[in-house]
Amino acid sequence: MIKKNNLKSHLHLYKKMLLIRRFEEKAGQLYGMGKIGGFCHLYIGQEAVVVGVDSVKKKGDQVITSYRDHGHMLSCGMDPKGVMAELTGKKNGYSKGKGGSMHMFSKSEDFYGGHGIVAAQVPIGAGLAFANKYKKNQFVCFTYYGDGAANQGQIYEAFNMASLWKLPVVFIIENNQYAMGTSIDRASSTPKLFTRGEAFDIPGRLVDGMDVLEVSKATELAASNCRRGDGPYILEMNTYRYKGHSMSDPAKYRTREEVQNIKDKKDPIENFQKHLLNEGLDEDEFKKIDKEIKEIVSEAADFALESSEPDLTDLYKDIYLDN
Repeated sequence: MIKKNNLKSHLHLYKKMLLIRRFEEKAGQLYGMGKIGGFCHLYIGQEAVVVGVDSVKKKGDQVITSYRDHGHMLSCGMDPKGVMAELTGKKNGYSKGKGGSMHMFSKSEDFYGGHGIVAAQVPIGAGLAFANKYKKNQFVCFTYYGDGAANQGQIYEAFNMASLWKLPVVFIIENNQYAMGTSIDRASSTPKLFTRGEAFDIPGRLVDGMDVLEVSKATELAASNCRRGDGPYILEMNTYRYKGHSMSDPAKYRTREEVQNIKDKKDPIENFQKHLLNEGLDEDEFKKIDKEIKEIVSEAADFALESSEPDLTDLYKDIYLDN
């Protein structure tokens, strides 16, 4: 049987993954109804990555990521109501309805975006880590990017500086197998992305990104490396996205059989549920949790739809910083 303290922490992981899944499903529905405009990149299938990483994150550690970011927001503690309101362009959203899916921030939760330019967040993450080292605060910046972004040159500039100055940054590659519509086998001459730090003396590890406990274990190792002052670490999370690159992508570049095979064998939530069932949890508990999560998401959607749109005069606000 799972020890009581482990059971509590494992249930917490399960609830966070399920919240992300149900939230993203609702976001997809609202997008289809025309309630969410612009781009919308769903995180369905990848939930174990961010939840596993955040299980290690301490208060003060920073998170920065790309545009597939709703899961990161929810996992770090941002209010689902505020996230959904921003997705629908409402003034109660985290960026007051002006940022949308790609551009949400939360200083209180140490979440630094949400960035629309591919790989641009990586040198920013190194900069946040530089500030940590300068302040000697023992904080770590968890910097996410995808397998497509892994081929961008600015990442290697960040690698060089991070290694040279031994910055406390964990570079997390969310390898969901497809950069937009191109598989990693067709886009990368070196498919083992975690080895790309070797030229800069940065250690790396390949992790099963569909297993939340494996992600947590690997992240603890990487974060400890940073907190000791030994410099950056690379974690390649081998994961999979069930939906297209964005809501406008029909994902015809892969077969239905491929996607279904991953769902049947590797789904991070279903497999973790089986793990907890085998350790003695009652199946009725999961039904109760699912009901509670659906209610939270439904309330978030209602809140967003009922919220007001920003005033036109808000277009001229938050442009300059008042000294």
